Amino acid sequence: MLEVADHPLIDLITYADLIDIQGYIGDFTVKIKKRPRYINEEKCNGCGACDEICPIYAPNEFDVGLGYRKAIYRSFDQAVPNKFLIDMDKCIKCRLCVKKCEPEAIDFDQEPENITLYVGTIIIATGFQTYNPINEYGYGQFENVITQIELERLLAPNGPTIGKIIRPSDHEIPQKILMIQCVGSRNLRNNLHCSAGVCCMVAIKNANLLKHEIKTSEITIVYMDIRAAGKGYEEYFLQSRKHGIKFLRGNIADIKEDPDTKDLLIRVEDTLSQEILNLRANMVVLSTAMEPSRATDEVVHLIRLDKSPDGFLKEYHARLNPIDTKVPGIYLCGATQGPKSIAESVVSGKAAASSAATPMIKKVHEIVKLDGIIDESRCSGCGLCVNICPYHAISVAKISNVAKISTILCRGCGSCAAICPSGAATLRAYRDSMFEKYIDALFSET
Repeated sequence: MLEVADHPLIDLITYADLIDIQGYIGDFTVKIKKRPRYINEEKCNGCGACDEICPIYAPNEFDVGLGYRKAIYRSFDQAVPNKFLIDMDKCIKCRLCVKKCEPEAIDFDQEPENITLYVGTIIIATGFQTYNPINEYGYGQFENVITQIELERLLAPNGPTIGKIIRPSDHEIPQKILMIQCVGSRNLRNNLHCSAGVCCMVAIKNANLLKHEIKTSEITIVYMDIRAAGKGYEEYFLQSRKHGIKFLRGNIADIKEDPDTKDLLIRVEDTLSQEILNLRANMVVLSTAMEPSRATDEVVHLIRLDKSPDGFLKEYHARLNPIDTKVPGIYLCGATQGPKSIAESVVSGKAAASSAATPMIKKVHEIVKLDGIIDESRCSGCGLCVNICPYHAISVAKISNVAKISTILCRGCGSCAAICPSGAATLRAYRDSMFEKYIDALFSET
């Protein structure tokens, strides 16, 4: 990220929202609303004096609510740019930070800034979010039921506990830890899709880290299937078993809490032996599914792209065009397309960068004219073709009330020709006059 921020040919716009995207390949107009940080980014040197003196605390989003930050804060220690911002929902405007800031970087009068960019190609990388298992397996009800993301922050040296593993209820070191896989995925109620084996490998990784930190710990992973499909993944899975991590193929029937010790009492069906087991754990960790981020829906609304049944953005062709979208010049990478590991995200990112750079290097983008044609004398301006066009290539002119087809956006699918009640829409390569000549030629030979 530091290399990106320092690169002379890259403009890094942070703390901003995408407002609108119009145009086509080679000529996209992108409108962005940059939210006010209430900090002058050019003056701020990231010293942190304002953070030290601020008296207001708020839950830290980066620590998944397990720790706290100030009302004036930096997103996390390695944030790029290394600048602070003020949460106006928490700030009491005591202005102690103004008095403390030597560079005089704090500006409470800062307003949102509208930015317009003109670009040739676009890469969408909206990422993912994790499934919220509230009220499942006691999450949100029992203090010692947490998620893998929360465990990640507890394990992190820069986390809320500085890497010390403690139970949320009493801050004691847990000795018996149970992990539950496929929470919110591979079921009919939430998500049918599997998170590409990412949950399995994250659980195994964190189990190994726990075993390293708490050598006397007993760790059990309850799973449906362990999906360790990747280079070195199966070997890593087998190695974790040698380290004493237990794997139990089973279904969780019920979780209750011991009111005296806050331990979790788990009733689980061993699907291999068909036995019902009663287990006790000091802490339960849920491996939650990867879901499309909220930004994915925002992009779909702005660009009108398609989504797969799992909610992630849909590629133009799963095998032949796995990076392209139905809009030429817009490409997908990372988990915006579906659950991916870090290695897979890097591969798709490089593929998207290559696909986006190819037409930019050529400077001229050639297209095959497969578009539709509108006979203006027949068009009534009903708009049926506008509604059915999957590429949003058709619009109705306000003055003439006649449909217009964008040659660049149209992909020649023929939906407009099929639905047009007056026969005004046809395809350039499949016009009625062409078929009439074919028929005449056939009959003339007989």
